[in-house]
Amino acid sequence: MKYMTKPSSVAAAVALAVAAMGAGLAHAEEAKPDHEVSFNAAVTSDYRYRGISQSRLKPALQAGADYTHNPTGLYVGTWASSIKWIKDGGGDTNLEWDIYGGKRGEIAPGVTYDVGGLYYFYPSNGLKPSANTFEVYGQVGYGPATLKYSSSTTNLFGFADSKHSGYLDAQINQELAEGLVLNLHVGHQKVSHNSAASYTDYKIGVTKDFGVAAVSLAVIKANSDAYVGAGGKDLAKTGAVLTVSKVF
Repeated sequence: MKYMTKPSSVAAAVALAVAAMGAGLAHAEEAKPDHEVSFNAAVTSDYRYRGISQSRLKPALQAGADYTHNPTGLYVGTWASSIKWIKDGGGDTNLEWDIYGGKRGEIAPGVTYDVGGLYYFYPSNGLKPSANTFEVYGQVGYGPATLKYSSSTTNLFGFADSKHSGYLDAQINQELAEGLVLNLHVGHQKVSHNSAASYTDYKIGVTKDFGVAAVSLAVIKANSDAYVGAGGKDLAKTGAVLTVSKVF
């Protein structure tokens, strides 16, 4: 299997999460309702997930919805994006649909946690093994920094014999000025029993919230030559990704 997919947080998905974070910072002093529902939509020049292009270095459309029960920190959500890698791999869908849920809260003053599960669904993808994947994850955060580990309980995105693959994700989303956030990320994907497909990825970017929408520009790279799309395209090559998103 030469391809890899995808969101939490999920490069266009990360931009959406950063936009949401910016909105949260701007309204930090406001009391939150017990039941909170939000929606998000985005267009991105290249859907990168864990450094690998899911859209063959082409634009993608994305949208999602989230529900949070603030008194308990329980949440559920869904998110979808157009993709191309399934058809490149011989399958038959242009859609990734994610469903997730979990619980977040505070361990100690300033120290946060987030634990949950995420199902990546590719309707009628036709790949063998199936591209459909389930991961469990745990995250801790302090200030602008987070450290997250995700582990697959199924085969990972169509790789054979790849259960218990893991992804370690370190991020810093530091506010530089009002509405302007610096986005730094490094991650390492280990694909069980598929060492040639394991790699490290990097991202540096900025997100600016203009109110009407948030604009994110990032440079992303994965140090792997194992992910090749149609026409011999290097899906891990260094590239600039522009995303316009809205959380409402």
